[in-house]
Amino acid sequence: MTTVRNGRVPQRRIAETVAAEIRDAILDVEDYRLPTQEQLVKDFGVSYPSIREALRILETEGLVTVRRGNIGGADVHRPDETSAAYHLGLSLQAARVTLRDLAAGLQMLEPTCAAECARRDDRAEVVVPALTAAIDASVGFVGNGVEFTHSARDFHDLVVSFTPNVTIRYAVGSYVALWSAQEEAWAEARTRHGEYPSEIEAEEAVRAHRRLVEEIAAGRADEAERLARAHLAATQALVLDRYGDRVVNASAAMSRQAIQSIRRSRI
Repeated sequence: MTTVRNGRVPQRRIAETVAAEIRDAILDVEDYRLPTQEQLVKDFGVSYPSIREALRILETEGLVTVRRGNIGGADVHRPDETSAAYHLGLSLQAARVTLRDLAAGLQMLEPTCAAECARRDDRAEVVVPALTAAIDASVGFVGNGVEFTHSARDFHDLVVSFTPNVTIRYAVGSYVALWSAQEEAWAEARTRHGEYPSEIEAEEAVRAHRRLVEEIAAGRADEAERLARAHLAATQALVLDRYGDRVVNASAAMSRQAIQSIRRSRI
């Protein structure tokens, strides 16, 4: 880290400089661990108030979470599709975008990722085994509405994650994560009211996933895209039938991010 030169520099500017360097470290270094405030003061040669202000800047960006109280410190959060989905959700919610509009946009984008998976030369070694394992895992949750939806949505996330183009992967992944959050919130609400779809419909979703993997394995990109779009429309219809005119809920994306963080910590 570069030490900020002593001088009559406004505290805010110093804090922004410190925040910029810490931000670069978080984005550039895998598993970056934030030093203590005492160490940051020494590293940058600035005051405690400047370090605290820098951390507040990073906290508003979602890159760190400052723990206050007896067990202090700060946790680092590298941006990913789910965190991007939260900020995307905030924008869509502010614009009063409906779930129906989000669903339509996703139908234009997500199926292309299935097609790209089918075009991968290494699909048999990399893509197909992972997708098959995800399907097999979801079978164990048939009959458990909320858990099945979580698992089934993980399959969709995984399809997008295997898209070779990084820009498309992150952009579409954000939309998929945002929709997944809305669908999982729907599943929780329907389960509470005893109205979650039947096991027969869950089993149909499993079969649709297996058919999609077969097309990907065979390298039939056009058919994989067609099947992905048809399946997506069918599953979205369950949510849109009752909630299509509701505005996108960004807090649902934040909740899903928290759930995924807990799951990753258990692996």
